[in-house]
Amino acid sequence: MTIKEAQQTVDHWINTIGVKYYHELTNTAILMEEVGEVARLMARLYGEQSFKTKEKEASARTDLPDEMADVLFVLICLANQTGIDLEEALRKNLEKKTVRDKDRHANNEKLR
Repeated sequence: MTIKEAQQTVDHWINTIGVKYYHELTNTAILMEEVGEVARLMARLYGEQSFKTKEKEASARTDLPDEMADVLFVLICLANQTGIDLEEALRKNLEKKTVRDKDRHANNEKLR
């Protein structure tokens, strides 16, 4: 699925099953909540924080992709609501980073 197709698919889902988009500010708050859920799992799976039970750790490994998809879904909703073509935005963003960081990372001693 391309990013454009994902935007169309989410728009179709919202307009048929989701009834309508939440207000942009509501979706922004939801996006922050979803990012927080990803951060919580990352801190426990890859950071120093621990899970309360082994069962929770096992289920978290399967929860992480779903939580990341939640972030993507809400981000796509916001892009659709604000008229942003995410495919074009990503292409332009990568061009900007390529020009700006052409030598920066290659010359960064911390990355060697």
